[in-house]
Amino acid sequence: MQPTWTVVVPVKRLDAAKSRLRGALPAVPHEELALALAADTVRAAVACPAVAEVLVVTADPAVAATAGAAGARAVPDRPDAGLNAAFRHGAEVAGRGWVAGLTADLPALRPAELAAALLAAATDTPGVRRFVADAPGSGTVLLAAPPGVALEPRFGVGSAAAHAAGGALPLHGDWPTLRRDVDTAADLAAAARLGLGPHSAALLAPCP
Repeated sequence: MQPTWTVVVPVKRLDAAKSRLRGALPAVPHEELALALAADTVRAAVACPAVAEVLVVTADPAVAATAGAAGARAVPDRPDAGLNAAFRHGAEVAGRGWVAGLTADLPALRPAELAAALLAAATDTPGVRRFVADAPGSGTVLLAAPPGVALEPRFGVGSAAAHAAGGALPLHGDWPTLRRDVDTAADLAAAARLGLGPHSAALLAPCP
């Protein structure tokens, strides 16, 4: 598969990221857990055969360093105005090609599943933005736009419905590791059952 996509992954400052996960692993500092989730997400995106570049939009130096070590390009979050502003900024940096926004909390993500979703986004109903809902169906884990079409991110509570209302069409593939975002301790346990990436797995290894 020829790499064609630029994937934008915004990551908050670690002290503010994934607030509902705080305390999920009592023996692990929260910032370390948030960084591990993002690191495994970025690692999988970089390894995806459909992805030419991963842009990590962040104001956190630890995240930027980790992204660079994984082979991604860190972009300063100059808007510093929330998740959707960060997605828009990353899309502007990416330019006019194929652009996808990916959430940073997919620690079980398999590159092959991301590749399959991006292939579907590029071939099903050309010229239209596509999105992948999360496992519960109300959120969004991936938003993809073809060349010449603005990303128009509407991430947040009820984002799947918001993206659909904005004209994006859902993708319905069987991609469990792509759909398994992690907001709560129960989500983390579900992701662990799918198989975590190495950074997150290392943090859970000592836990009963």
